[in-house]
Amino acid sequence: MIIFPAIDIRNGKCVRLVKGDFNQETVFSERPEIMAKKWEDEGGQYLHLVDLDGALKGKSQNLDVVEMILKTVNIPVELGGGIRTMENIKQVLDMGVSRVILGSVAVKDPQLVKDACKKYGSERIVVGIDAKDGIVAVDGWGVSGNVEAKELAKKMAEAGVKHIIYTDISRDGTLSGVNAKATAELASYSGVKVVASGGVSSIEDIKILKGYEQDGIEGVIVGKAIYTDNLSLQEAIKIAKEG
Repeated sequence: MIIFPAIDIRNGKCVRLVKGDFNQETVFSERPEIMAKKWEDEGGQYLHLVDLDGALKGKSQNLDVVEMILKTVNIPVELGGGIRTMENIKQVLDMGVSRVILGSVAVKDPQLVKDACKKYGSERIVVGIDAKDGIVAVDGWGVSGNVEAKELAKKMAEAGVKHIIYTDISRDGTLSGVNAKATAELASYSGVKVVASGGVSSIEDIKILKGYEQDGIEGVIVGKAIYTDNLSLQEAIKIAKEG
């Protein structure tokens, strides 16, 4: 199981939100690339970046920061947040980002996801499904997508997607515990490998998710917990790697 340290970027800074609320923001670093290096030095294998401004604008907004991070670390980086066109996908991949995360566009234009998988390969295109009470949210989590998360996951599997990030937005940034059961159900139902996200608060969450690895949970994104020292990244990685 892979642990993905998260770096959420807003106005060029490394921040964390509570439940995706832009009015509940904490700035953890003015220099996201320094934070990226810290997580790499602590053993991080893969960085999870989110362009929060991009999620609101519907197009990447912080690519200068992403570029700085790419120059600073030697581990792979995935990026999400407002990437909704083939042009934007190409732009990001050409920069050196390993995987692009498609969110809202998966609901609004599933054909684009299919085209992207075909053109760039399923290992480079990831779908982010953000949901509350099992219903997908889009456009920076402000709007209901009027579709069940499990059904969207199944549809994405049919489009050629091999990796999904599932975020329970009612828990994101709250340190209230990860929704392992719903994540495992999504993986089993769709047949796609799933990365859990939202609510990770302690090493116990990592252990719980590890127990669902055989159901298709391939990783977990850790954010607020490693910024507030509720969770040791090194300890989490050690447990994730256990046979």
